[in-house]
Amino acid sequence: MIELGKYQKMEIRRLVPFGAYLSLPGEDEEVLLPVRYLPEGADVGNELDVFVYNDSEDRLVATTEQPYATVGEFAFLEVRAVNDVGAFLDWGLQKELLVPYSQQKVKMRRGGIYLVYVYVDDASHRIVASARVDKFLGNAYPDYKQGQKVSALVVEHTEIGYKVIVDNRHRGIIYSNEIFRPIEIEETVTAFVKQVREDGKIDLTLNDKAAKRQEELGCRILEYLDRADAQPVGDKSSPVMIEALFSCSKKDFKKAVGHLYRDKKISIGDDGFIHKT
Repeated sequence: MIELGKYQKMEIRRLVPFGAYLSLPGEDEEVLLPVRYLPEGADVGNELDVFVYNDSEDRLVATTEQPYATVGEFAFLEVRAVNDVGAFLDWGLQKELLVPYSQQKVKMRRGGIYLVYVYVDDASHRIVASARVDKFLGNAYPDYKQGQKVSALVVEHTEIGYKVIVDNRHRGIIYSNEIFRPIEIEETVTAFVKQVREDGKIDLTLNDKAAKRQEELGCRILEYLDRADAQPVGDKSSPVMIEALFSCSKKDFKKAVGHLYRDKKISIGDDGFIHKT
């Protein structure tokens, strides 16, 4: 099935003077690739990577151009025009992307750059964008492991760091003390998961070494719990004891314990001591 707003590998089914008709292997539905996007020498049976969207008459059309964002992604886009329907954004394709007035947090102005989410409207079956981004975030609890690499779109600077959108699905934050190089609003950075908080927000770091240290600390704790001579240890243990056993601060110990607990690798007794599951 041809997916609107996605990249797909499609086969040239037939050539016509104004382009080529493409289809997915084994399917009959066709979509036009206009001749201006047809690679030189392309022939029937060749496969092309194309993006499918609506043309000005709402017909499906393919292009080899690459939009700044596809369906299911967030991006900062510039308003090219405004009329009585809504605002039209430059998203890298010939036809601009509509943000209806109902999907604007504030009235968009020509030349302004706004954070939007790209999706297919259920009623019109058209690709549109929404500046009401909150409703598209945090709809499922994040399933990440400590140290896991993610993509983070930087969206806001605060007193404590930068708010980000993680993998186009979740809210996250990179604290100022986890940043070792300048980053900018609108930039997409590679980050690493430090922890997933109970509210579903994700603490990130740009330093994969810090994330690896946390993961290694978790392994040391599990190995300690396997020892026959292991002493009871947990939240009530003194910082001195934690330092002696694991060569870390109590703060880092508690973070590692939290990760192990969420991963169901340990349990915590009523007395506050931890036990391997």
